[in-house]
Amino acid sequence: MLLLLRPGSTPIRAPTVSSAPTVKLLLDGPLGARFAGELAASRQGYFSSRIEVSAQPADPDFVQTIARQHAIGVTSGQKFLLASWRGVPVTAFAASFLDTSVAIFTLETSGLRRPAELVGKRIGYRRGSEGDVVFDAIMAQLGLPRSQITKVPDRDSFEALRAGEVDAIVAAIDQQPDPSSPAFAKVNVIKPQDYGIHVPGLVYFASNDLVHEQPSMIADVLQGVIRGWQFAYADYARSVPVLAGAGPAGLNSERLKFELQQQRPLVLPTGGRIGDYDESRWRTLRDILIFAKLGEEDVPLAQTVNYQFLRDVYRRSPDLAAPGAWSEEK
Repeated sequence: MLLLLRPGSTPIRAPTVSSAPTVKLLLDGPLGARFAGELAASRQGYFSSRIEVSAQPADPDFVQTIARQHAIGVTSGQKFLLASWRGVPVTAFAASFLDTSVAIFTLETSGLRRPAELVGKRIGYRRGSEGDVVFDAIMAQLGLPRSQITKVPDRDSFEALRAGEVDAIVAAIDQQPDPSSPAFAKVNVIKPQDYGIHVPGLVYFASNDLVHEQPSMIADVLQGVIRGWQFAYADYARSVPVLAGAGPAGLNSERLKFELQQQRPLVLPTGGRIGDYDESRWRTLRDILIFAKLGEEDVPLAQTVNYQFLRDVYRRSPDLAAPGAWSEEK
């Protein structure tokens, strides 16, 4: 199998000789904990030798790239759905993060712990981002007056929060400074899930051509990432060193473990199965994107989201659903 960091980079592992063409699995972002399942699957041999994994952290047309290259990708549910509405021929087949990784953060000393307490405050955010859309959805869900909240663009960093430039920020949970960081400060976390906003976070998807012509490759990747996520969370003492060595320069082990811990409930929800999204999450995402006026549902969900690959993989390999391999926190 072949694991690349970026186009043209030196492969970590030499490819297995095969007459069959490879299929690319592209990651929409830099290597790190949010792609731990894919990295673990590649490094531990859970994928077939035909799967080539690489990071594409700066591709503005990531979903279109997947369609054009007849590949498999991992990106946000929002980015996927908006592209599919524009007619990009792709199909989602599983979730990486079952819920959004976006949350609202306030300094612990501020006493701001509920969305209602943000009325009249300054909120740092990034225009058109997943965080922007999710924040507005929370406010609408609770009937809070968005006109009485001052949204400050491009002030969504923890540095801006700590400096007092804003009263709260909307950011991904894995962006939090860890306790060893000089930027660390104790924060309150307001999660959209606690207020009825459940949308797919990161999703696995593929070009329609690949889905129709090589469905066995989709199943192979899906089974591999499930085992990869199980490995990542079964024992940090074993998995973190493997994941930290995924890049030529290596990843910081303590930071990696911190991020894994932050995102764990998104990958391994209580009572849920790895990768197993449901239709209600997609309907909610559709509704909040339309509410945000970012797009219209030109292609129905039934044509862009597939549930059968997940059902088939878990039916054929019931051991994948057993929690024993990953339920113990270490």
